[in-house]
Amino acid sequence: MAMDIQDRIVVITGAGSGIGEALAKAFAQSGARHVVATDMNEGEAERVATEIEDHGGSASSAHLDVADESQLRALVDRVEDTIGPVDVFVSNAGYVTVAGLEDSNASIERMWEVHVMAHIYAARAVVPSMAARGEGYLLNTASAAGVLSQIGSLAYTITKHAAGSLAEWLAITHHHQGIRVSVLCPQAVRTNIVSNSPDEALSSGSLDDFGVAAADGIVEAGDVARMCIDAMAEERFHVLPHPEVADYIKMKATDADRWLAAMRKFQHRLFGDAPLPGDSLISR
Repeated sequence: MAMDIQDRIVVITGAGSGIGEALAKAFAQSGARHVVATDMNEGEAERVATEIEDHGGSASSAHLDVADESQLRALVDRVEDTIGPVDVFVSNAGYVTVAGLEDSNASIERMWEVHVMAHIYAARAVVPSMAARGEGYLLNTASAAGVLSQIGSLAYTITKHAAGSLAEWLAITHHHQGIRVSVLCPQAVRTNIVSNSPDEALSSGSLDDFGVAAADGIVEAGDVARMCIDAMAEERFHVLPHPEVADYIKMKATDADRWLAAMRKFQHRLFGDAPLPGDSLISR
């Protein structure tokens, strides 16, 4: 069954800005019965919900740390008790850092919690009731890094790959229960993900300077949101705002050595012989 957004209840994480904000507004414009905008920044989530209501939609907001399973489960329980069953859960929250093997265990584990475990927590919270009703949709945000790689960021690469693999598993395992899954894999999107990063090397810059992700151009968050809704209507698994990514996936699958050589060449074009993040720490 294709997912018609009309009259659906939608929960979105990381909805205080960027792709999450654009998705919240796009779902409301598509006729969602109610949109729950959640974010670590409760004030921004509240702003998004208010803007939706000012334009005739129905929305509410909540603070949510997606790395805390008890918070996420409590949120879902509260929505189901006060509004209704969650039809669509958008697990979108994320951030980026620049680091290699020198990255601390704590830093890698925090990203693992946000980029992987949060998707598991969300599925645990909503899949049983979706399965009981025989329908539901999970939209998980990964990244093109999740099907390719992220030059300069070890943790981002491995966690986004895991997020994509989890989405695949969910799409296989729960399809017969009427649950559908899509995974969003963009390259650069004009958001504040860079300025929101805890990594000082990124937070002082802008996405336009983040050449690794922006090589194929920067797309607008609103366009990405519309692509997601179109993909859900068609039950497409991959949402690829940058069409070039589909070609890169094919190249990687058919000739891994050629793809790795191309990535090394791309890395050299970006950084030349300058050390990548952490090189000096590793070589000491």
